Amino acid sequence: MSDNITPLASLSLTHVYYNPNDPLSHLCAFLALVPQALCVVYATLLWSTREAEVLLMFLGQLTCELINFVLKRLIKEERPKHVISTGGKGYGMPSSHAQFAVFWAVALGLFLMVRHRPPRSHIKKGQMQKEKAAEKEGDGPALADVPRRYKEGGLRAVNAHLEAYSHTPWSLAQRTAVSFAAGVVAVLVAWSRIYLGYHTPKQVLAGSAAGAVSAVAWFAITYMMRETGLLAWALEFPVARWLRIRDLVVEEDLCQAGWEKWEERRILALSKDKFNKNK
Repeated sequence: MSDNITPLASLSLTHVYYNPNDPLSHLCAFLALVPQALCVVYATLLWSTREAEVLLMFLGQLTCELINFVLKRLIKEERPKHVISTGGKGYGMPSSHAQFAVFWAVALGLFLMVRHRPPRSHIKKGQMQKEKAAEKEGDGPALADVPRRYKEGGLRAVNAHLEAYSHTPWSLAQRTAVSFAAGVVAVLVAWSRIYLGYHTPKQVLAGSAAGAVSAVAWFAITYMMRETGLLAWALEFPVARWLRIRDLVVEEDLCQAGWEKWEERRILALSKDKFNKNK
């Protein structure tokens, strides 16, 4: 065989140095992959939901990364020396991992706590449980009430009734808990960069601050886009229509989209079966 073999290179995108004898170091190595995992989540949600809010948040995330790229080349502060000696590349100020994770956590928290306005259910939890139990017996109020709802208000009234019956939106406590959990993940990602030695505390704090400021600024920009009608105008573009981009998640969660259509079809089918049995 020829000795003239091209040396292989390492793809630094997922190349993380850690101490295999230290469980915390091993955990930090996985935390370093959180930004890549979030990009996969963004892409999956965009493909499956076509939600404008998800697209806006992802664009903000990419803009945040661009800001980090520019800041690093303006400040030009090196990483800790021992990381450079092991092959670490690039500038260290500010930390891109910390900036990415904090932007995501703050943006998600702002959406859940400020922008997201789910409709209140008109049926209390206890009442809904009784109705579902009665439906199993074949004569539940949701099933029996469909004809009257349709007669009084048409298909829209039926959908409203089914939505209240079939789904309970996240409460304020639940949205607070999810926002808090996202914040904990961001803190862990930022801490992992210090523990692994890829960044100094100052670089991580700077990245966290840049991520938080970017998230608030992007939230303000998207707020103006909604208030001025710019987003609604953009959604009327032929390409947006062709891609079926929609803007529903502000008022309903991702699981709710299309649920009323399924419930309508299911309950009407049950009504038909019940009618045929009673002939």
